[in-house]
Amino acid sequence: MKKTKLLKVPSRGLITISMVSLVLGFILAYSYSISSDDTNKNANVSGFQEQEKYREKLVEQKERNKELNEEIIVKQQKVRDFEQSFVESEESVEDLVEEAELLRLLIGDIPSQGKGITVSLEDGAYDPSQENPNDYIVHESHVFKVINELKISGAEAISINGQRLHANSYIRCTGPVIVVDGKTFPAPFTIEAVGDPKVLLASVNLGGGVVDQLTSDNIVVTVGEKDLITMPALRDDDYS
Repeated sequence: MKKTKLLKVPSRGLITISMVSLVLGFILAYSYSISSDDTNKNANVSGFQEQEKYREKLVEQKERNKELNEEIIVKQQKVRDFEQSFVESEESVEDLVEEAELLRLLIGDIPSQGKGITVSLEDGAYDPSQENPNDYIVHESHVFKVINELKISGAEAISINGQRLHANSYIRCTGPVIVVDGKTFPAPFTIEAVGDPKVLLASVNLGGGVVDQLTSDNIVVTVGEKDLITMPALRDDDYS
């Protein structure tokens, strides 16, 4: 039987192989280390970029929130202004309604009822020693003085001997009678006015006022307060 001979590797070659293997291992390890460092660096850079992007978005969102808050403040102020104007508008409407109601009363479109005063005018007692008897008769000028004073004092409705006056009423004196809107009334002439009695009385009784002037013209004037005065609305034939 033939014996197999083993080949012997010289010891110098073994050392060379070992050295090459060691260098290759070191190179591989170093390459892996560099690769890992690059990966970590790239990961860190990527993470920083993500954080910066989120930070920018957060800043943008805060700025947007600030703008929205400012818009809310402006809109809330507009709402308050609108509410205030609405309240003022309601008050204006109420004032207009009251004014319209007063105008309807003055022109006689609606009935009038309430407290007020009466002013009665009578011819003075004739003195034969005086030359002109007209100096003792109630004239339309006397009636107009009373009516104008009552209107200025806030009377909402006025009548003469039950005939309610309107904005275009005319009064004319014809001897011992007066004609009011085409209707004739004899003396005494009773003027009624619906309104605040205290104001109306103070107005006609003012020193040097209507009552004093009529008295100086020899007219008998009687003024009184009345708890209830009723005047119906004017009809179309009342304007004729």
